[in-house]
Amino acid sequence: MISRALGPEFGGSIGTLFFFANVFSSALYTTGCVEGLIDNFGVGGYLGEDKGLPEGRWWAFLYGSCIVAINCLVCLIGARLFARMSVGILAVVMVSALSVIISVFVLNSEILVSIPKTNMLVYNETTVDGPYINGSYTGLSTITMRGNLYSNYTKDYTTNKQLSFAVVFAVLFSGVTGIMAGANMSGDLKDPSKAIPRGTISAITFTFVTYIIVSCLVAASCDNFLIKNNYVFLQDINVWGPFVGIGIFAATMSAALSNLIGASRVLAAVARDSIFGILLSPATKATLGGNPWVAVLASWILVWMVLLIGSLNEIAELTSIFFLLSYFCTNLATLALELASAPNFRPTFKLFSWHTSLLGCAGTLVMMFFINFIYASISIILFIILFMILHYRAPLESWGSISQALMFHQVRKYLLLLDSRKDHVKFWRPNMLLMVANPRSCCELIHFVNDLKKGGLFLLGHVKVGQYQEVTSGDPCLDEMPYWLGLVDHLRVKAFTELTMAPSVREGMWQLIRIGGLGAMKPNTIILGFYDNMLPQDSFQKKEIFKEVKYANLELKEVRTKFLSRSTSDRQMNPSEYVLLMKDCIKMGKNLCLARNFHLLDKEKIIKSSETYYIDAWPVNFTAPHTRMDYNTTCLFLLQLACVLKMTNNWKKRTCLRVFLCIDPRQDDTMRLQYRLEQLLQLLRISASIHLVAIDNCLQYLGSDSALVQSGTESQETAYSDGATGAPTQQQAVTSPKDLPQNYLQAVNQLLVDKMQGTAVCFLYLPEPPSDSTEHMRYLQQLQILTDGLPPTMLVYGQSLVTSTAL
Repeated sequence: MISRALGPEFGGSIGTLFFFANVFSSALYTTGCVEGLIDNFGVGGYLGEDKGLPEGRWWAFLYGSCIVAINCLVCLIGARLFARMSVGILAVVMVSALSVIISVFVLNSEILVSIPKTNMLVYNETTVDGPYINGSYTGLSTITMRGNLYSNYTKDYTTNKQLSFAVVFAVLFSGVTGIMAGANMSGDLKDPSKAIPRGTISAITFTFVTYIIVSCLVAASCDNFLIKNNYVFLQDINVWGPFVGIGIFAATMSAALSNLIGASRVLAAVARDSIFGILLSPATKATLGGNPWVAVLASWILVWMVLLIGSLNEIAELTSIFFLLSYFCTNLATLALELASAPNFRPTFKLFSWHTSLLGCAGTLVMMFFINFIYASISIILFIILFMILHYRAPLESWGSISQALMFHQVRKYLLLLDSRKDHVKFWRPNMLLMVANPRSCCELIHFVNDLKKGGLFLLGHVKVGQYQEVTSGDPCLDEMPYWLGLVDHLRVKAFTELTMAPSVREGMWQLIRIGGLGAMKPNTIILGFYDNMLPQDSFQKKEIFKEVKYANLELKEVRTKFLSRSTSDRQMNPSEYVLLMKDCIKMGKNLCLARNFHLLDKEKIIKSSETYYIDAWPVNFTAPHTRMDYNTTCLFLLQLACVLKMTNNWKKRTCLRVFLCIDPRQDDTMRLQYRLEQLLQLLRISASIHLVAIDNCLQYLGSDSALVQSGTESQETAYSDGATGAPTQQQAVTSPKDLPQNYLQAVNQLLVDKMQGTAVCFLYLPEPPSDSTEHMRYLQQLQILTDGLPPTMLVYGQSLVTSTAL
């Protein structure tokens, strides 16, 4: 019932607590029955005199085992037999309680009540004139009442341990834990929604009135010495003593039986929900009548083991703590439902409010620690561990979970507080939108971006090309969304998915950039796959791509089948449209990254290898080499991404960051330029090694008189100072692609290939796309020549401030 209302985390956790609480409670009442049996029929007992049942720890365990065996037999027959017995037991207990009340008014004269010989504390410390030491029953008396008004705790003569309010509360509280008896048997009730509230409130009210009346009458008629030293004194002051003995046996037996049935039903319910997997699957076995006999036997064995504790007071402490923690969790769950403002949470109990739930939480939590601080702390820790395990490992069910409602409530509240107008470069983080045509060919890139986001937003965007007006039934994006979510589950990446339908990829990307995310959590960096003629690689064939997922809405086989392989002929845009798409990203104020060769990335090999791999950063625009020392926005963004990747857990132990400084030995001041870069990295707190690379062999293909060869040293001072303080210079004027000889680009490419031995990932400067549409194809060809044969490469273009020296 709780699982269906609150989800498997609360249902499984509270159900487990209820189960153990009922097990301990059944053992508690069995121990109380045994104590009543020994006090009446044992040596020196009320009926035993000098001859009677043998006593001792193991004799008591034997008697308890017999009682538990009888209860187990009744449970195996079924709950109907218990229901029939309950009416008779209730009648017996009622007669016994009435006899106690009536006796106080009938017996008005003083009666001396003997202290049992089992009370060695009294008999060892007191001189005995006769065979017994006596306490006094005075009849109703104000003097006696005044003597019992205040606490005066002594030792418990059955355990020789000092009593306290906490111990007395624990024992008394165990007598009112039947509040959940109706809920435990909800499966056996005809109309639980009506029977449980009425029966529970009526029972608690009647029990409360009975306890108050009996407590007041006893306090006004029996002296303090008698109450402390004879736990069965009510038999001596009753009109017929056996009434009390019969009532004790009936009450404790029925309570023990009720808790044993409750424990078995809770265990069976938890097992049927498969919350703990196959561990509890045997407990689902039941008779044709629906009696869970395996759960009954398991509960009986646990009750039998708890009896080994022996002491009623010690069992009572554990029982009370388990029940209090169960009630605390139930109150907490209802409080969470109320605070989550779930529209469908409309309790029919008219007296319910969040105030009562909060009061219940506070009261139960305080009393737990008051009874026993150590037991309470351990039980809460175990509950939290159990809750977290179930939260992450419980099977996905259609019941709905209160945790989802709470998370929605909190996320909505904090998203409203997250103000984009208060964004500051100090707290910048990469919010990535990765455009995916077919995930089958880019799983390695998805994993890489998942690492690169560094606690930021990660969106997987996909555009279905088509006219929505032509769709005859349903929404294609809604139909495909479960498969994308299943892909995210099996890849084990922390990403959201955004699907849209548009006449073209370009229009679809506009939609995703503008409406992707929520509130102030919007993507600031767009990542595109590289446009070339390479045949797409099938990432799904690699076993290490997918992680083990215990529970998922869709099986991996279904996800694999959905995303079929594609060829280069399946492209839905031409090169010019691709470049326009790049310019749209820049026009919208987003940082842009192009990813190439990521099918070569083997992250598992990097993580498991004992070798050191490198993250290479080349903060130089090779299409405008005269600006190679101008650390503008793109250079700083490139360094930031490389540093962020190095900081992630999967990369920091197995990789080193290298920053390459390109120089022309013929005219550059090498020492000064290296010092400048060292100062920049130190100012930005980027730990990296600097490697000098001479590019004079590449520059010779540009011609000695070309403006592209000029050093630009005059601009280095201002470029460095502005970039280091987080205020980058303006992007340099774009060099026309036709000004770059192909042999120059090939020389640069060969230089890059030679320097990237052992490189895991490299970050290169992405020049701004040309405005002239006639040069789009040449622009892509130059980028392709520049990156041919390289390891996984990220071409980076930055627009926004991403670095700060203020933290």
